[in-house]
Amino acid sequence: MALTGIEIYKMLPQTNCKDCGVPTCLAFAMKLAAGQAKLDACPHVSAEAREKLSSASAPPVMPVSIGSGNSVFKTGGDTVLFRHEKTFVSPTGIAVLITDKMSDTDVGKRLKNYKDLQYERVGLHLKADLVAIKSESGDASSFEKLVNTVKGEVDAGLILMSDKVDVLTAGVKACSDKKPLIYVATKENADAVGNLAKANKCPVAVKGSNLDEIIELTTMLAGMGLKEIIIDAGSRTMRKAFEDQVIIRRAAIKKSFKQLGFPTIAFPCEMTNDLMEETLIASTFIAKYGSIVVLSDLEGESLFPLLVQRMNIFTDPQRPMATEKGIYPFNNPDENSPVLITSNFSLTYFIVSGEIEGSRVPTWLLVLDTEGLSVLTAWAAGKFAADLIGAFVKKCGIMDKIKHKSLVIPGFAASISGELEEELAGWKITIGPREAQHIPGFIKEYKV
Repeated sequence: MALTGIEIYKMLPQTNCKDCGVPTCLAFAMKLAAGQAKLDACPHVSAEAREKLSSASAPPVMPVSIGSGNSVFKTGGDTVLFRHEKTFVSPTGIAVLITDKMSDTDVGKRLKNYKDLQYERVGLHLKADLVAIKSESGDASSFEKLVNTVKGEVDAGLILMSDKVDVLTAGVKACSDKKPLIYVATKENADAVGNLAKANKCPVAVKGSNLDEIIELTTMLAGMGLKEIIIDAGSRTMRKAFEDQVIIRRAAIKKSFKQLGFPTIAFPCEMTNDLMEETLIASTFIAKYGSIVVLSDLEGESLFPLLVQRMNIFTDPQRPMATEKGIYPFNNPDENSPVLITSNFSLTYFIVSGEIEGSRVPTWLLVLDTEGLSVLTAWAAGKFAADLIGAFVKKCGIMDKIKHKSLVIPGFAASISGELEEELAGWKITIGPREAQHIPGFIKEYKV
C-alpha cells in the first residue's frame, strides 16, 4: 500500500534545506506521495529510508524498456490520466505482427515497410517502434529461424509471442541481447515464463481471462522479483478492451493499485480483418491508454495518421515546439540569393521551409528565436519586433554570406517594416506573403 505524505515525511531528514527544490521537507513528502516528485531529488535521505521509500517514489505505472541500443523502446512511467495535468511521458508503441506461418514474401514486405515508412514532421522523426513475432506453428526451430531473420533485417524492439515455454526459450536464445518482451505468461505457464524472463533480464507480458486473473499473475511475477511487466487484459472486442484499458489505468493512478500499475498492450490486429477498421481501433487505444498497439501490417495510409495522432497527444501542450534559431540554406543559395525571415515555431518553420524547398529557388531562411511562437503571436507578444530582428540579422552571420542588403519579412509583420528600415540602415525591407503557399510564386518573381 502506498505511503501517505506524513509517513514519508517521518523518514526524510526534516532539515528543510531546499536542496530538492521544494521549500520544506513536508511539501516534498506530499509531492512524493502524489507521484509529482522523485526521491532522487533529496540528496540527504538515508540508505535505509531510501529503500523503504522506493515504492512510494515509483510512478503509478511502472516503467518498462524493450530492446537495446538505438532500438530501445520505453513505456510506462505515467503519473496522470489527462495530459493537461502534467503531460503524458511515454508515447504508445506501434508494432507490426509477423508470424512463422507467413510466406517469406509477406515477411519481407512487412519488414521493408517497417524500415521504409518513416516520416519527418515539425522536426520529429516518426516511425513504428516494434516488431511482434508470433509462433503459430508451435515449432521452436521455425520460431528461432524467424527471430533470427527479423533480428538481421531491422533494428527494432522485439516482442516474442507464444504460450509455449520451449518456443519462447528458443526465441529468447536467438535475441537475448535485444532484451525482447516475452509474451505471454498465463496461469498455466507463469512459473516457467517468469523464470525465463528473470534469467534473461527481459520484460514479460501477462494475459488473463479477466482482471482478477491478471492481478494474480502480476502479483506472482512481482513476487519473483520481476518489475518490468506488460498487461494484456485478454479482451478482443473494442468495447471490452477499451473498458479494460480505462479500468486498469484509473486503478493504477487514482487508487495506487500496484497490481495493475503496469503498461498495457492491445491487439487491434486480432479484433478485425479490415485494415482501416484496425487503424480506427488502434487510434482509440493510442488516445486511451494503450502502451503498445500491435497492427497486422504497416501501410502509409494507415500508419501515418496514427503517428501524427500519437505525436499530437504526447507533445507537451504547455510548451511550444521550437526550431533552433539560425541560418538555413535551401536549394544551394549563393551571395545573390534572397533572404527571408520567420519565427522558430516548428510548424511555421517546416511549412515555410517546405514551400521554399518546393520552389527550387536558392534561398536563405533566417529563423529568429521567438520562444516557439508563430509569427503573428510572436509579433503580438513583442518577440518578433524590429529591434530583435535587426540585432539578429547583424549578429547571425548572414551578412558574410550575401553581397546584397535585402530582407523579406512575413506579411503578417508588415507593420514593423518602417521600424526595421531604421534598425537596418541601408537595407531594403520587402513585405512577403501572408500565407506560406504563396511563397514559391513570390520568390520566383522577387528581385534582391
